[in-house]
Amino acid sequence: MSKSCLNIGKLVFLAILVSGGIVLQILACALYNNWWPMLTVIMYVLLPMPLLFFAGSDSSSLLSESEDNWVNATKFLTGASAVGSIAIPSILKHAGVIGWGALAMELASFFILVLAIMCYIQMNDENDYSFL
Repeated sequence: MSKSCLNIGKLVFLAILVSGGIVLQILACALYNNWWPMLTVIMYVLLPMPLLFFAGSDSSSLLSESEDNWVNATKFLTGASAVGSIAIPSILKHAGVIGWGALAMELASFFILVLAIMCYIQMNDENDYSFL
């Protein structure tokens, strides 16, 4: 019973993290009446695509050294998408399209979503959450 409650608590924590990241993303646009920061959402959509297409269900191969070219391509494309998630708001700020507040919220949103992904991977290693 207590293990089940602990697992539900972990899932609730993940849901709160993801929701917080999405809220910060929307607030970065809505508070400053500038919807250009929503370009980052494109990178959030593209981020898991290489993992889904090339790595398949073997996510452990991404954390180890590999000679497989598909796994190396997956690592490269995932890294490029992650860098793009930070670069887009930074470039928009440099060009004067968004302000410092929107940049801070965009970057906070990115780091919260990355924290949620890392927590999910940690939970997936500890338990069998194959249904998620």
